[in-house]
Amino acid sequence: MVLNWIWIGLLAVAFMMAVARSLFYGDIAIWSEIINSSFSQAAFAFEISLGLTGVLTLWLGIMKIGEKGGVIEFFGRLISPFFTRLFPGIPKGHPAMGAIFMNISANMLGLDNAATPMGLRAMQEMQTLNPEKEKATDAMIMFLVLNSSGLCLIPISVMMYRAQGGAANPTDIFLPILIATAIATLAGLIALCIKQRIRMDGVIWSWLAGIGGVVALIVWFFSQLPSDKVELYSTFAANAILFGIIIAFIIAGISRKINVYDTFIEGAKEGFKTAVMIIPYLVAILVAIGMFRASGALDAFTRMTEHCVAFLGFDTEWVGALPTMLMKPLSGSGSCALMLDVMKENGADAFVSRVAAAVRGSTDTTFYILAVYFGSVGVFKTRYAAGYALFADIVGAVAAVVVSYFFFY
Repeated sequence: MVLNWIWIGLLAVAFMMAVARSLFYGDIAIWSEIINSSFSQAAFAFEISLGLTGVLTLWLGIMKIGEKGGVIEFFGRLISPFFTRLFPGIPKGHPAMGAIFMNISANMLGLDNAATPMGLRAMQEMQTLNPEKEKATDAMIMFLVLNSSGLCLIPISVMMYRAQGGAANPTDIFLPILIATAIATLAGLIALCIKQRIRMDGVIWSWLAGIGGVVALIVWFFSQLPSDKVELYSTFAANAILFGIIIAFIIAGISRKINVYDTFIEGAKEGFKTAVMIIPYLVAILVAIGMFRASGALDAFTRMTEHCVAFLGFDTEWVGALPTMLMKPLSGSGSCALMLDVMKENGADAFVSRVAAAVRGSTDTTFYILAVYFGSVGVFKTRYAAGYALFADIVGAVAAVVVSYFFFY
């Protein structure tokens, strides 16, 4: 329901902005810009789905090998004490547990291409337990919010963009992003535990403490490296782990004496079907976002916010990153483009550019995740998923701004 009203709201605001610009500024070209944006966004949605087809085919094939080889079941048992508390609706040892673990692990390593297929697999497994196929379960919502908050230990893409933008030290954003994304994830997790009446017992807190310890260890390790080696080693670690997972899955399949190749093909066929299924959901949300942005509503809100912040007597240097902040839940490519635009206009090492980069890496793309994951299993009654995901987004964005002031101002 929330997603329904957000979608309507984006279109309604775009229409009202177009009317206002035509009546008060004589800008009748805005109507063409908005409609052209709808066409280009619809084509872009199809391109995303087409691009995902190969990735989904590959990783759902690999996941099928892992499933039949017993690896997914092993990971499910490994994290069972923690996940059975966060996902009480999923039976202990269910394949969904292992798929959820693999997805969250891939997200932590910044491996978006691997995380999405694993996440879709997790959604498909959870859907088998869903008594109301069109309505999201509590477990699905918990999973979606954890994905949206986007705990990422190695923000490779943001560091890469800063390097391309000419930053003197592209990796200086590493620690601020790590802190902001950890805060966003913790906020989303605690809020959902309260909403779903999940008791935060000693097991949950001990696992959270363990994850916090891993974050602290990573912070310590990378703080010891020369700045020019951080991106090199983080990229190496992420890709080496990913390739190691593929080899481990294949070895597990061989040890179970399954036909690894045929199993891969069996899983790969599911990838194509899933890519086709998500097209309508992506078209719907991306067209609305494109029309909202083309109408000038985003720029108008940024200007209004800057005036309000100045009136209240606060520093306004961060406001230049607000478009990136607002676009991040709506569109990953859009927020990336806005971040790059900020770097182009102000220089990659300007304070506002660093804030934009921190915001870009603090959380994931909420509405893309909602559209793709829920769309892949035909769920359209998303209940409170969007609201709690946006709460995590807001917390992450605010944390990114505050931490940037601490590190860079």
